[in-house]
Amino acid sequence: MAFDDEFQRFLFEEGDVRGEWVRLSDSYRTMTTQADYPASIRHLLGESLAASVLLSGTLKFDGSLSIQAQGNGPVRALMAECTHQQNLRGLARFDAPGAGADESLDGLLGQGQTVITITPESGQRYQGIVPRERDTLSGCLEDYFERSEQIDTRLFLFADDHQAAGLLIQRLPGSTEVDPDLWDRVTHLAGTIKPEELLTLDSDTLLHRLFHEEALRLYPANPVQFRCSCNRDRTLSALESIGEEECYSILREQGSIDMDCQFCHAQYRFDRSDIDRLFHGQPLH
Repeated sequence: MAFDDEFQRFLFEEGDVRGEWVRLSDSYRTMTTQADYPASIRHLLGESLAASVLLSGTLKFDGSLSIQAQGNGPVRALMAECTHQQNLRGLARFDAPGAGADESLDGLLGQGQTVITITPESGQRYQGIVPRERDTLSGCLEDYFERSEQIDTRLFLFADDHQAAGLLIQRLPGSTEVDPDLWDRVTHLAGTIKPEELLTLDSDTLLHRLFHEEALRLYPANPVQFRCSCNRDRTLSALESIGEEECYSILREQGSIDMDCQFCHAQYRFDRSDIDRLFHGQPLH
């Protein structure tokens, strides 16, 4: 069964090279209609979402992976997060007017930091810094794998107003070089891909067009969907960071504390009894 939003892994049988493909349609449109994004910012968000799916596919445990960028450019913050179940969410915060007029990565993000955060369901969270020394997000992420993981990686990311897509080719750690020319051959073929091919072709057609002379093992495709992880309890717990004094001050002024999820715009309202339980375990009298 084919899905509009789909993720698929594949393996080159004759060597230690793996690959992943993703295309986002419905989920991408859902997230990019949450705000009036200029085209260049919408496309950058789309590339980030596709990248988060591909990178989360490299995890060997249950959890989530996020790509977060902050800078002093028109895009103040960018975030894309995907779980091991291919549940996806993301957003960009930007300054208007004129945001996105410079469509380059530096022009959108300015000076700042890009971080990959890996959060396992059990165990410690890991963060890695992505060097921002290339003109594209895909190039920056390739540098991250080379410097932080010492893994040869090629990444292709494209987005337009309706879809986002990505292709990852990666040499497996501990490669035995069964076919010493495979990596160069495969990455050369992948480098011929055109944006319209990656954005419009299904995985079978695309992979056959690129690698029809190679022996490929295709794994079952998985659907990708927009799904926010927010809920009432998590949102209430987030109020702890505001502090008890500030929470009660807001209650005195407004009678309740209203919070909106920045990803899905779900609305949560908390009254005094909720704040009492948060800080004291039971309502105060």
